Amino acid sequence: MKRRDFIKGAGIAAGAGVAAAASSTLSAPAVAQERISMVVVSTWPRDFPGLGTGAQRFAERVGELSDGRINVEYYAAGERVGAFDAFDEVASGNAQCYHGVEYYWKGKHPAWVYFGAVPFGLTYTEMTAWIRYLGGQELWDEVGDEFGLKGFMCGNTGVQMGGWFNKEINSSEDLKGLKMRIPGLGGDVMAKLGASPVSLPGGQIYENLVSGSIEATEWVGPWNDYAMKFYEAAKYYYYPGFHEPGPILCSTMNKSWFTSLSKNDQLLIEAAATMENDILMAEFNAKNGQYLTKLVDEQGVELRRFNDDVYDAFGRASAEVFEETRAHDDLTNRVHESFLNARQEVGSWANLADTAYIAQRNRVLGNS
Repeated sequence: MKRRDFIKGAGIAAGAGVAAAASSTLSAPAVAQERISMVVVSTWPRDFPGLGTGAQRFAERVGELSDGRINVEYYAAGERVGAFDAFDEVASGNAQCYHGVEYYWKGKHPAWVYFGAVPFGLTYTEMTAWIRYLGGQELWDEVGDEFGLKGFMCGNTGVQMGGWFNKEINSSEDLKGLKMRIPGLGGDVMAKLGASPVSLPGGQIYENLVSGSIEATEWVGPWNDYAMKFYEAAKYYYYPGFHEPGPILCSTMNKSWFTSLSKNDQLLIEAAATMENDILMAEFNAKNGQYLTKLVDEQGVELRRFNDDVYDAFGRASAEVFEETRAHDDLTNRVHESFLNARQEVGSWANLADTAYIAQRNRVLGNS
């Protein structure tokens, strides 16, 4: 190699080295500046099966997908704020996200309940179709805009059980005077039927049921209810629930904070929520059956089905509650109309496909 070429090549290499060093020197603080703090407050107890662990899994996944660039601090109910204080904590900007269910905020605006669960509402598949393709997300965003919030689906429990009762429910008369933990519009329905609905965070239900402060409670289903040990305080376990057929568990963001992120980071958080929406529903489906067996065979729980007369009473009271709710304002009425449309469109297909198939499968195979 000629000396001139060698010197020229060395100069290029040296220049590249200087450039690389400069890039390295500049990139370190740049990366540090890109680190994002995200505080998630939850309405669930820490490590509670399904609801709590699903929320924790979402928070962990955001950190993992971002390779730790988004530093997520997760607080279970009571660790930073109370379960029912999560909304205000995020709306105020003191935290960036809450994990919970939107019907807890019925007192803020009645339209919130539709993006959690409502009586005789949408199943998981129907709810997902409404939110994704039939205008649900757009309306959810419109409700959230009034409070500076942006919500995403982040889990579902599927159709919930009717609840735990310390006496048999043979008619709607048996509900009169009953003190029952049941939130959202389901609580309003119970009030129409003469019960006294009580709203309690999950962590306070057991102690109130044991002490007799409440005489009945709904929660979720066998997997969660077994962990809560409700069988120690109530004997009768009723199904199916009318009040929460497919409740959305949400990860709801402070919108100002969320929209300040890059599009990539916004999609990353939404992807983490979408992943959990799928995983948690699968987990509930996988575990509810085995835990129902444990409740009945090991704990002596009496499984009962609401009879048609009781369910008809639920239906009549629900119709009254819906009319009162939709009359609140134009936004709530538009949400209700959209919900009805989804229940008709998606539900009609489900009756022809899912419901008809399962009925025939049970007939042929003898499964109940």
